[in-house]
Amino acid sequence: MITIGCYHAHYSNIALIEEVLAPYEVELVHYVDPGLDRLKQDTDFSEAVIREKVSQTLKWIAQCHADAILVTCTLFAAVLAHEAQQVSIPVIGIDDPLSQKLQQDSQEYILAFTNPATVEGTMARVHEALRQDETRGQANVAAASRTKAALIPGTFELIMRGDKEGYMNAVTTGLQQLAAQSPEKIIVAAQLSMAPAAALASANAGTEIYSPLASLASYLEQQLHISRR
Repeated sequence: MITIGCYHAHYSNIALIEEVLAPYEVELVHYVDPGLDRLKQDTDFSEAVIREKVSQTLKWIAQCHADAILVTCTLFAAVLAHEAQQVSIPVIGIDDPLSQKLQQDSQEYILAFTNPATVEGTMARVHEALRQDETRGQANVAAASRTKAALIPGTFELIMRGDKEGYMNAVTTGLQQLAAQSPEKIIVAAQLSMAPAAALASANAGTEIYSPLASLASYLEQQLHISRR
């Protein structure tokens, strides 16, 4: 059985990962560190602080007998291109399945966020994945110009202070509004914490709103060769 160390910024993500991977022969060990999100408004906060902390934690999780690491926070995942190379086991970011999805078609996407600190890093990772795919000469690739970001304001502080119901309602409404405003585009709930709201908004709006959980299991099957129980 494979052991996956799950690196979270908030405890609410634990249940989401546990549920989606329950059918698989995996052991999940969870590591929760909300510190960076609490520090990000400090005047001396920088990407260097994120890199140092993420690097330390990845190495620690790898030392704790993990076979792979799943990073569920988009703020942490934004620096994985370099930091993941510092450990000898696979490191998967929560937005990796999304990058793969974008590489496979040429539709227009709007990536919705609640945490403003994650927008720049996630969009940079997505655009870099698309540029790499274009360099390899892949056909039918969604160009970076076809992916836009949208922030649902005033929501992230709700989940950080434990108001799950308020967060759910606000994010659901925000996603439904984006879907109504841009029916020709695919709406993506870019953060894992938004996944339950994406499912509800999809049902309410009558259209698919993609979330990080949509293809996570199949992606891990592909990358880590996990199997069902």
